[in-house]
Formats: sequence, structure tokens, C-alpha cells
Amino acid sequence: MKIGFIGLGNMGGPMAANLVKAGYEVTGFDLVTAPPEGAARAASAAEAAKGADVVITMLPNGAILQAVAAEVIPAMKSGAVLCDCSTVDVESARAVAEKAASAGLGALDAPVSGGIGGAAAGTLTFMVGGADAAFATVKPLFDIMGQKAVHCGDAGAGQAAKICNNMILGVTMIATCEAFALADKLGLDRQKMFDVVSTSSGYSWSMNAYCPAPGVGPQSPSDNGYKPGFAAELMLKDLRLSQQAAETADADTPMGQLAAELYTRFVEHENGKGMDFSAMLPRFEQRSRG
Repeated sequence: MKIGFIGLGNMGGPMAANLVKAGYEVTGFDLVTAPPEGAARAASAAEAAKGADVVITMLPNGAILQAVAAEVIPAMKSGAVLCDCSTVDVESARAVAEKAASAGLGALDAPVSGGIGGAAAGTLTFMVGGADAAFATVKPLFDIMGQKAVHCGDAGAGQAAKICNNMILGVTMIATCEAFALADKLGLDRQKMFDVVSTSSGYSWSMNAYCPAPGVGPQSPSDNGYKPGFAAELMLKDLRLSQQAAETADADTPMGQLAAELYTRFVEHENGKGMDFSAMLPRFEQRSRG
């Protein structure tokens, strides 16, 4: 297959590089970043899409996705698949899928979990929405760029899965950081806290795999001065998407809403921008109940 890849930043660049290493013919386009070694460089998104069997996009938000889709869909050959790996709102994903289908194209929304490290190592998880045939076409590429691809349902289902997953992640990270800050003030050793919670009913990915306390548990951004990792502003983006989706679906998500409010305060009014999302722990350490 010939691959067009649009959006070659921290995530897209390594993903495209893994496809090149696997022997695929990749043509890339990005406004800032050059394609990885071995990939051709296109002068525009439309040029990257021309003649490709699969066009993969990794973009910042739904508005940019819709603008890029409007450019590349007319340039794509009939029967090709547009596979968006960005994290965007469900409505944008469905709108792009509808436009692609009207042009005789396949479309997938396939946001990822696993971060920059997973993109480089080829260990991402893809949450995929779209038709069975389109999923079957792109599945070999998912297998190169990641360790798992779950076909979640029709258009928009991949974004729905990602939004719900990251709402849980944001809420559990806040709870984990609160608990460590409380343990500190109660005089409980952090390692002892971890030893208990990581093997008890309070265990979670935030505790066991990505512990926000430096020197406790597996290596994580907390051991590197809270350099991301997964930046707090990206968590805020995902939490806002969750609340946008909740409003559209008339779903009651009070914990998700509170998490979005806390990360808004952390990123926009405190020192959270540019920090890992687990840097909520030093934030809570410095605060009193009032």
C-alpha cells in the first residue's frame, strides 16, 4: 500500500517512521516538520493524499481535521481510506466520515493511547470507529504502529472510546494525587502507601503504572521533574472533549466536569502548562484545605 501521512509532530512523525521501516511507501506532509528518513515530502496535504491507498492524519483538533479533510478528500482515489488518528470531538469525526463516504472513500476515526513513547516503540493502542471493510484495509498498518487495535463500532465510536477512557484517567490521576498529599500530611510513608494501594482495592493505572510520586513505583514523568509524558494541557483538551460529548448526549458526568475544572485551573492559572498531567501531586502538596 501507498501511504499518505499528514501531521508529523511528536506522535505522527514516529508513527510514519515505523511504517517506513516496515517497507511501506510513505509520502508525508506537515507545515513545520520534515518527514522521517525514507519518506517522500509532499508540498501540500492534497499532494500527500494523491494516489495513496490509505491517508493517515494526526492533527491538533476537530476544526483542523475538517479543514484538512476538505482538502484531501477530493484528491484521494476512489476506494482509498482516510484514517484519522487525532483525538477530536465525535461530531467532527462523524462529519468527516460522512464526507468521505459521499466521495466513495472509506473512513476511520482511530485515536490512540500510549503517548510519544508508544508512538516511537510501535506499541500504541488504537480505538477505531468506521466500517468493517475500512478497518480490514488499515489493520496491517495498525499492527505495525501499535500493539492493539479495537474496532469499537461505527463512525465516531473510536473517539467516544478515547474520550471516555481519558475522562477516567483524568479523574483517577486527581484522586491518586489527592491521596498521596493526604498520606503525606498523615505521616504515611509514600512507599508504604504505594505498597498497600497498588495491591488493594485502590489500585489503578495512575497508581500502578504511572505513579505521580517520585521514586515510587515504575519509572514515570514524576522521576524526571514532571516533564511530559502526557502534558496537562492535553489532558485538559480531552476532558473538555468529554464534557462537550456529555452535553451533546445529555449525560451526567460530575466527576469528569470537576476534573476538567481542576485541570483548567492548573493549566491556565497555575504552573501546569508544559508539565506532565501527574504534576497535580505537587499542586496538592502545596495547598491546604481552605
